[in-house]
Amino acid sequence: MSRYRRIPQMAFGRDGIGRRMGRGMVRKRSGGFRVWPILLFAGFGVIYYFSNSETNELTGRRQMIAISEDQEIALGLNSYNQILSQAPVVQGGVHYQKINEIGQRIAASTGETDFTWEFNLIDSDQANAFALPGGKVAVYSGILPIAKNEDGLAVIMGHEVAHAIARHGAERMAHQQLKQWGTMAMGVAVGEMDIGAQRGIMGAFGVGAQFGAMLPFSRKHESEADYMGLIYVARSCYNPEEAPKVWERMAEASSGNNTSEFASTHPSPRTRIEQFREWMPEALEIRKKFCGDQSF
Repeated sequence: MSRYRRIPQMAFGRDGIGRRMGRGMVRKRSGGFRVWPILLFAGFGVIYYFSNSETNELTGRRQMIAISEDQEIALGLNSYNQILSQAPVVQGGVHYQKINEIGQRIAASTGETDFTWEFNLIDSDQANAFALPGGKVAVYSGILPIAKNEDGLAVIMGHEVAHAIARHGAERMAHQQLKQWGTMAMGVAVGEMDIGAQRGIMGAFGVGAQFGAMLPFSRKHESEADYMGLIYVARSCYNPEEAPKVWERMAEASSGNNTSEFASTHPSPRTRIEQFREWMPEALEIRKKFCGDQSF
């Protein structure tokens, strides 16, 4: 006989204590799906929503925001300064002056007095613009040919101003936090199932959350900013009828982008054009109310 005894194979359970397994096989998980973590998350989600819910004054939409406006403004200012410190910011010139003039005029139409509005032009080929919490807006020079004129630039800037007013950044943070908690709850729910089933269910949950919740919410934000921006354009006495024309030019400039609306964070140009036309009678009435018979 050998001097050495055969050491039985061991497996470690959840309590960390080694246990001998029959025939040297590691025990497989064979439990089922646990419902209680999902029910607990659902109940918590309802409480979280209603305790962090407020109403968009212009659209009447209920939205979930979990941080204070002061916290949001501080985050926006920090990010804005970081971006500008690394970007070729235009310090003067006709376009710079126009962006500031149009931006301040639109900002005044919102009635928001707590923001310190700031508008900058970044020298870049990107056809883009962005807004951060607290009224920090930047326009990339690459979008100027698409804007084409003052009214078109007002449409673009009205959209960005609307994102800041509607606190879409803070709302996205709350949605992301809820998604993380939902993922954790789902992880506990499938924790006793075999690895293959866990991966399948968690993968399906991730896809469902992305395409069924996060992307639709993002598109809703964009449409809401389009609507609010159009109202601000009208109040500021610019021509709201330029809005669908801007998106016709945007569609032409991005003709190589074949991403479907379902998989996108933004509505398609066609959807946006149709929405602008639907909202146009209201915008024209508002312009008449604020600007009288002043011509375009």
